[in-house]
Amino acid sequence: MTKPPWTHRARRALLAVGATAALAAGLLTATITTSQAATQAPCDIYAAGNTPCVAAHSTTRALYGAYNGPLYQVKRASDNTTLNIGVLSAGGYANAAAQDSFCANTSCVITVIYDQSGRGNTLTQALKGHWSGPAEGGNDNLANAFEAPVTVGGHKAYGVYVAPGTGYRNNNTHGIATGDQPEGMYAIFDGTHFNGGCCFDYGNAETTGNDDGNGTMEALYFGNSKDWGWGSGPGPWVMADQENGLFSGVNRGLNAGDPTVNNRFLTAMLKGGPNQWAIRGGDAQAGSLSTYYSGVRPNDTGYNPMKKQGAIILGIGGDNSVSGSGTFYEGVMTSGYPSDATENAVQANITAAGYNSGSTSTGSLTPGSRISLQATTAPCCTSHYLRHDDADTKVVISSISSASSATDKADATWIARAGLANTSCLSFESANNPGQFLRHFNYQLYLNTDTGGSSFAKDATFCPTAGNSGVGTSFQSVNFPTRYIRHYNFTAYIAGNGGSNTWDATTSWAQDTSWLTASPWS
Repeated sequence: MTKPPWTHRARRALLAVGATAALAAGLLTATITTSQAATQAPCDIYAAGNTPCVAAHSTTRALYGAYNGPLYQVKRASDNTTLNIGVLSAGGYANAAAQDSFCANTSCVITVIYDQSGRGNTLTQALKGHWSGPAEGGNDNLANAFEAPVTVGGHKAYGVYVAPGTGYRNNNTHGIATGDQPEGMYAIFDGTHFNGGCCFDYGNAETTGNDDGNGTMEALYFGNSKDWGWGSGPGPWVMADQENGLFSGVNRGLNAGDPTVNNRFLTAMLKGGPNQWAIRGGDAQAGSLSTYYSGVRPNDTGYNPMKKQGAIILGIGGDNSVSGSGTFYEGVMTSGYPSDATENAVQANITAAGYNSGSTSTGSLTPGSRISLQATTAPCCTSHYLRHDDADTKVVISSISSASSATDKADATWIARAGLANTSCLSFESANNPGQFLRHFNYQLYLNTDTGGSSFAKDATFCPTAGNSGVGTSFQSVNFPTRYIRHYNFTAYIAGNGGSNTWDATTSWAQDTSWLTASPWS
């Protein structure tokens, strides 16, 4: 369709071969132990259900019990060299330590997400479609390799953080459903990272990069857009992008059976065949799947029969609409319409995998640690902490104590992350606004969602140094190295020791730029 990028969606398809078959008795169950998960992975389960994977993408783990190849590739900014990131062992978890070592003292982007199915349906940088991306030539940005850290089964890993303008695609696929052929798909998303832009999708889309009409794509969508369809509550919702329509059920607009879902790790499932389709979902950390819709194709022209084209997209719409945002950890596409029993067994494998946010340590300047940053300027401010202001996006300092409200305590709590522009430095993610980072703009500090590209990454990266006053730690801007995080009149800036701006005043500069790393308030 021809709408602005924030009102568009993506689609992609899998070649669906064969029909759904009954599961072999006793082979697939709805409960899988951690030890079983090590030898049986989602694509083994789909194969046993006669709906084999024809695309399998993950940056966190192997999706076949025997898979021992690369999961994804990263490219570092310092010299533009690349490295494939594989698994620690066959059927196991990503070797995140290899990425950490390779990208030390620089930044990396994810350039390739490999297809584990053996069909060559690898995802790479999405090229310009009907809508242009922000990168050179109208192509899309690549994801920052460090922006979505997690643990899986206790092992460190990284997801694919899609800021608006980021996208991956493959228009020349093998075995993906076309026309009205049946297919299934699932993805694990971060249920707290979303927006209303168009469109954060994973699945089957047009091979042309254009809107080729109703029914030319079939992809999972996650977000809170209400441009075409929506579910109950405020959102976000798992919906189906079937081109020119985000469908939450049989009708355009509201379908109350599709609930608001915001699990930290969300399992989203979609399957479609001749005049039938279904949306299912659940908590990727525990519990079973729920069916949000199962029935006939949408009550509108052009969706029965479907006209799927079989490209695969991630993070964008089928016509390269690039306004969506979200985080992807793993997903597959199948040949054939999976049974509920097969999908239930896949969900059990997912919950057994052990996804976790990975934020466990406290009070230290190490990536993953939750901290609060305490001002050191006496006598005014030693009870004050760096926090974001609920009234706007500005960052300030205010007094926080055990008597403070839970909201104030959470606003003054940060998660230290590897620096988005330099992994030897740090970025600070809000503990209660996931996906939003401390960043400077016109020298003032704000809490903002990543807009994609390198400029935000630099604005949100700060290098710890010995405290300028001889106490605590100071935080040097990576792209303005003479400037440090400073509080001035209770507002936060990056400030030099002397300059034309009022917040560059030399009085108390050393104390104002020195901070104590404290245990988190929340």
